[in-house]
Amino acid sequence: MNVLQMDHVKKSFDGTQVIKNISLKVDEGKVVSIIGPSGSGKSTLLRCATLLETMDDGEMTYLGTQITKSVDGKSIYGDKKTCKMAKESFGLVFQNFNLFPHYSVMKNIIDAPICVKKQSKEEAVNRARELLNKMGLSDKEDAYPCQLSGGQQQRVSIARALAMQPKILFFDEPTSALDPELTMDILNVIKELAKEKMTMVIVTHEMAFAKDVSDRMIFMDGGVIVEETTPEAMFSSNNARTKEFLGKNYGA
Repeated sequence: MNVLQMDHVKKSFDGTQVIKNISLKVDEGKVVSIIGPSGSGKSTLLRCATLLETMDDGEMTYLGTQITKSVDGKSIYGDKKTCKMAKESFGLVFQNFNLFPHYSVMKNIIDAPICVKKQSKEEAVNRARELLNKMGLSDKEDAYPCQLSGGQQQRVSIARALAMQPKILFFDEPTSALDPELTMDILNVIKELAKEKMTMVIVTHEMAFAKDVSDRMIFMDGGVIVEETTPEAMFSSNNARTKEFLGKNYGA
């Protein structure tokens, strides 16, 4: 089943087309990584998929429900109920953690399940403790973000996203704010989620990780998909632009 499908997506900022007629689909239980140079449109595509940016044109479907349709070259979004359904389908992990600084770790995780999903506090707390245990942070539930390392904050951010029981999880450069040692912690957490068949879309500069964890890889450049294929095929590609990018960014 397609969890997400995007067709002929276009997005411009100040007259500059950043996304140029991109189509992709993400199947349930699969991991898709998006690689490419800075400014290639990767994060904008992710922001369109997560409704943080509105598409200029194109169509998008979550779990078989159409969220946007293209009418006369313009994306028309569904009603509030439709968009709410889409937003409740996904979780998003940012590069800068985006935790609420005045909330404890526990409150950061349980706030949305209680307020949005109307879970009981007991249910939300039990689930949060399960997730914190999984993240190796059982002793941090009463801590505040400023008391945590960057890697710990990012693990809380992942736990917070998982607490909403999303059908798909998006990561936007989840390790770019971390030093190499902490980066490995986060990549290992994502690898474990992949083993559990969590559907994920990951924008990353970590080439070896992308090769290891992905079912499919997308190479973007200049607002278009240059190549979409398996990791094995991507790293043995004959495409000149792909080879040039991987030659500069993949040291193995």
